[in-house]
Amino acid sequence: MRPKIARFGGVVAAGLAVTLTLAGCAGSSNDNSSGGGDVTEIKVGFMGDLTGENSAIVIPPRDGAKMAIKEYNDKNPKVKITLVEYDSQGKPDQATPLVQKAISSDKISALIGPAFSGESKAVGAILEQGKIPSVSPSATNPGLAKNGWTYWHRVVANDDDQGPGVAGFLVKAKSPKKAFVLSDDQEYSVGLADAFEKEFKAKGVTVQRDKFSKDASDYSSTVSKVKAANPDVIAFGGYYAQGGRLLKQLRDGGVTATFATGDGSLDAQLVSGAGAKAAEGAVIGCPCKIPFGAAEGPLKTFKDNFKAATGNEPAIYATEGYDAATAIIKAVEAGNTTGEKINEFLKTVSFEGISKPIKFKANGEPESNEIFVYEVKSGAIALLGSAAEAKLS
Repeated sequence: MRPKIARFGGVVAAGLAVTLTLAGCAGSSNDNSSGGGDVTEIKVGFMGDLTGENSAIVIPPRDGAKMAIKEYNDKNPKVKITLVEYDSQGKPDQATPLVQKAISSDKISALIGPAFSGESKAVGAILEQGKIPSVSPSATNPGLAKNGWTYWHRVVANDDDQGPGVAGFLVKAKSPKKAFVLSDDQEYSVGLADAFEKEFKAKGVTVQRDKFSKDASDYSSTVSKVKAANPDVIAFGGYYAQGGRLLKQLRDGGVTATFATGDGSLDAQLVSGAGAKAAEGAVIGCPCKIPFGAAEGPLKTFKDNFKAATGNEPAIYATEGYDAATAIIKAVEAGNTTGEKINEFLKTVSFEGISKPIKFKANGEPESNEIFVYEVKSGAIALLGSAAEAKLS
């Protein structure tokens, strides 16, 4: 996932400035040791939208990461981990100076995040230059794995998997002849919409498409286009803040086609934003498995521990935040405290995570890429199962 794309020129300028700033510390150990002795503590960052309009997607993985690190520190290890939070509000232009501070001033040894793809794209080269490994619990844009970065990782499948998973599920469940693909202009939104469109066309479905501004509130022009097209299904690439408003206006405008979207809208605020009646039957895909109704096993244990630690039920990407932190924790447990050594460890890390088996490909992608499907039922979001096996109610 990821909010809006940064302007290219701004990213380049910021990247050059940070590169110059980091030149003097590129060889730094970032070990936060005191007095030149053995390392007893390191700092690990968490970056994402913690107070912005899409923060409900990022707070659960932040809380999952905090829980994993607290469990580790409670064992009284030789090297403790301090989690340092960076609230980017999901904005690339805010993420850039925060990453500079994290590396040059705070001297983090690793980063959990960034949570969204736009900010991940903006700061990836800076983290690479600073030799700081990152593990994102939620950034899904496919292009992130194509930058040649060696310090970048994620624990979720990308939109080239999510798009076909959701669109393929709709084709199987609804046998549509016509689909309308919508998005706002954020990087995540456009990328997911592209993946929807590609899969629909591959399945022989006729596709029409429209895009609107992230900051728009009146979607009447889009609603008119969709109504005139009379599609069998609608697929929206975007976040719940926009998705809820869009769905409400579509239903108010008389559009009744099945509405589907991706992980950026997997939150109860999609339902509250649209209204329970308008949201009923909406389909949401995600490369995540939220432990709804877990009755036993590791998911049940995680659910109980998360509720005890936070007072909340685990939501989207809570398990992925825990697993992203655990990958870094395992590196530290093995005696690695610098960014370079942690990164080397991540190349071979392999463990059974809460969300899925955690192992990274050479380009930082996860080995596991399963997509899950959810549906709004009676005003609540319910897990239907994997995209390959799920059925609409």
